Amino acid sequence: MSALIHVTLELDDIQRGVLSPRPTPYAATYLAFRIDDRTQGRELMRRASAAATSAADTSSPLGDTWVSVAVTYRGMEALGVPRSSLESFAWEFRQGMAARARALRDEGAGSPQYWEAPLGTRDVHVVITAIAPDPPRLEAAIDRARPAYERLPGVTAIWRQDCYALPTEKEHFGYLDGVSHPAVEGSGIPGSNTLEAPLKSGEFVLGYPDEIGGVQTPQPAVLGRNGSYAVFRKLRQDVAAFRRYLRDNSAGPEDEELIAAKIMGRWRSGAPLALAPQQDNPALGADPHRRNTFLYEQDDPMGFVTPGGCHIRRANPRDASVAGEVRLHRMIRRGAVYGPPLPEGVLEDDGADRGLMFAFIGAHLGRQFEFVQSQWMNDGVFYGAGNTKDPVVGAADGQAGYTIPRRPVRRRLAPLPRFVVTRGGEYCFLPSLSALRWLGDLHD
Repeated sequence: MSALIHVTLELDDIQRGVLSPRPTPYAATYLAFRIDDRTQGRELMRRASAAATSAADTSSPLGDTWVSVAVTYRGMEALGVPRSSLESFAWEFRQGMAARARALRDEGAGSPQYWEAPLGTRDVHVVITAIAPDPPRLEAAIDRARPAYERLPGVTAIWRQDCYALPTEKEHFGYLDGVSHPAVEGSGIPGSNTLEAPLKSGEFVLGYPDEIGGVQTPQPAVLGRNGSYAVFRKLRQDVAAFRRYLRDNSAGPEDEELIAAKIMGRWRSGAPLALAPQQDNPALGADPHRRNTFLYEQDDPMGFVTPGGCHIRRANPRDASVAGEVRLHRMIRRGAVYGPPLPEGVLEDDGADRGLMFAFIGAHLGRQFEFVQSQWMNDGVFYGAGNTKDPVVGAADGQAGYTIPRRPVRRRLAPLPRFVVTRGGEYCFLPSLSALRWLGDLHD
C-alpha cells in the first residue's frame, strides 16, 4: 500500500546534511562540544537552529556550503529532554557507539579504550559539522556558526577534526570515493544508479513510511519528525601496509592494479569491474552518470568479474543473491579524508595520522549501519563465504586470505592484515530545524 503513496518531504525543516551530496572538492570540519550548563546548552540549540542549513536551501548565496548540528544521547540528557522522550529513541542510539563496540567489531587496536579522547566518552554532547567547497568558504561557514557557541561559558569546545576531499575525489588508498548514493523519495536528488528504484523516505528521515511500511518517530513528533540518525567514525588508514600487501601479492605493476580492483570492486579511477572487467577505463570512472549504473545478478552471479567478497559488493550487494533484503540495509555514506597523503611510492609508515572521517545517515541504526558493519563487512555468511571479512575495512586478524574467483582455478592471496582501525566515533541524532528550536525552548 505504501508504494502507492506519494511522499512529500518537508525539506525546509530537514537539515541539509541529511540528504545533500557533498560538493567536489570540499573541505569539512567537525566540532564537538560538552554542555556544562543546561540553560546555556538550550541557548546553543536556539542559536544553532538559525545557523543550520535546510535541505530546501540549495540555491543560497553560500552555494555548496552548509552547517549541520547533531546531538548525542548524553547531549539530550544534558539538555534536560524528558525521560519519556529519551526512551522513544532507538536503543542503539541510547547506548552509544562505544557500548556497541563488540557488535561493531571495534576490538583490539580499535577498541574504545584506545580511541582518541574525548570520542566515545560521556563528554561529547553536540557535534557541529561545516561543509564548503574550499578552506576559505569553510572558515566563513564556521564563522557563521561561531555565534551559536561563542560567549556561552557553559558550553565547551572539546574536539575538532579538519578534513577534506581532494579535486581528484580519491582517499588515501588511492581509490575514487563518494561514487554511490541512493535516491530518496521526495528529496528531488537523483541517485547515482538509475537501475535502483528510489528508497522510501522513512529509510533516511524519521516520521515517514519506510520500505516495510513502518514509521519511526521519536516523541514528541516535533522532536522526532524530519530528523535522522548520524554515525560519525574516525578511521585510521595504514596506507604503507596496504601498498606493501598489493606489491607483495602481485606479479608486477599491472597485476598490482588488478588486485587493487578485485579487492575494491572498482579500479582506482572509479570505473567498476562490472563495466570495465579487463582494464581500467578512467573516462568511465570520471563519468558520474555511468560509473555506478550496473547490477550483478544477470551478468556476474558467481563473482568472476566483481568478487562477492570485494568491498563495494559487500557494502551494497545490489541485486545479487544474498541472504536478506538488500533494500532494508541501504544507507547514505559520506567520507572525508583527514591527515596528509603518504607520498606516492612510499612503502614505510611515516607516523602521520591519516584516514577517513566516515559519516552514515539513516533512520535505522540497527538494521542499516550496525547490520552492514557486523554482517556484511565482518562476516561472509550472507553470500556463502563463512566468516571472511571485508578486505579493505574489515577487522582482519592476519589469519584469512582473500580469494579472487577465477576459471579454471581461483586465486588466493596471502592473509590480510588490518588496514583500517577505528580511532573513535559517536552515534548522533540530527534534529529538524523545528526540533532544534524545541530543544532551545525546553524548561525545567
